[in-house]
Amino acid sequence: MENSNLRPEDGEAVVSTPRPGVMSLHIKERSALYAAYMPFLKNGGVFIPTGRDYQLGDEVFLLLTLMDRPDKIAVQGKVAWITPAGANNNRTQGVGVEFGEGDAGQQARKTIEELLSGVLKSSRPTHTM
Repeated sequence: MENSNLRPEDGEAVVSTPRPGVMSLHIKERSALYAAYMPFLKNGGVFIPTGRDYQLGDEVFLLLTLMDRPDKIAVQGKVAWITPAGANNNRTQGVGVEFGEGDAGQQARKTIEELLSGVLKSSRPTHTM
């Protein structure tokens, strides 16, 4: 099992991958959610730090826990972004997963955008852009 933090020194988010293709991400703070969210993808998505090898287009299943919400969001998606180890500007290694087009993907995007209302247009850097 793999465990890592988006920013280990802050303890903001924890991701684990119990088996290939299944990822779990727990984001504890709004700033970590902003850094992970990928609104520029057609269906929205999140960046997940991982040392595992994925290819663009790989199908994955996500279990998202967002901040203090008790419910988990289960959503299928595809790898749409890869940040390799040793990337420029000390970017965190990992993958960006675009949410699927179904109801679960739409609900994930809606929930995240509600949690980030007011900061989505910020110019602060994220894990991807």
